[in-house]
Amino acid sequence: MGMNVGSGNGSGEPEVMVDMNTTPLIDVMLVLLIMLIVTIPIQLHAVKLDFPAGNPPPPTVEPEKHQIDIDFDGTVLLDGAVVPNHAALEAKLREYAAKPEQPNVLLRPNKLVPYKSVAAVMASAQRLGVMKIGLIGGELFLLLFRDGIALRCRLPMLP
Repeated sequence: MGMNVGSGNGSGEPEVMVDMNTTPLIDVMLVLLIMLIVTIPIQLHAVKLDFPAGNPPPPTVEPEKHQIDIDFDGTVLLDGAVVPNHAALEAKLREYAAKPEQPNVLLRPNKLVPYKSVAAVMASAQRLGVMKIGLIGGELFLLLFRDGIALRCRLPMLP
């Protein structure tokens, strides 16, 4: 806090002060800020979820499962039987999709099969409306990264 003692020009008249005194302005702003902080409600970081009570009943029947194997040369097997052509596979997939309770379709490609064979089967299943499809065999392989390069190694089979 400073005090203006007098002017140095010797005339005896005080100099006009052009500076605005900001101290009362800052005091008022701090009081308003404190009032704002006090009046804001405390936010809780919790979300209320309504969970069902008890355990759900177990399924009455085991879901139907069908396995599609794709061999290294692109041969498609449905439940162990060779499918003669792609149209026959699509007919079976259409039949599965038409059921009220769709069966689980498990797709198990060979590790040497070209991707286009697997993609064709998956695209047909999606186009025909098969909703329950899963891939088998990914757990046999593990990608390891060393120096930014992906290395594939086979995990040992469990008994």
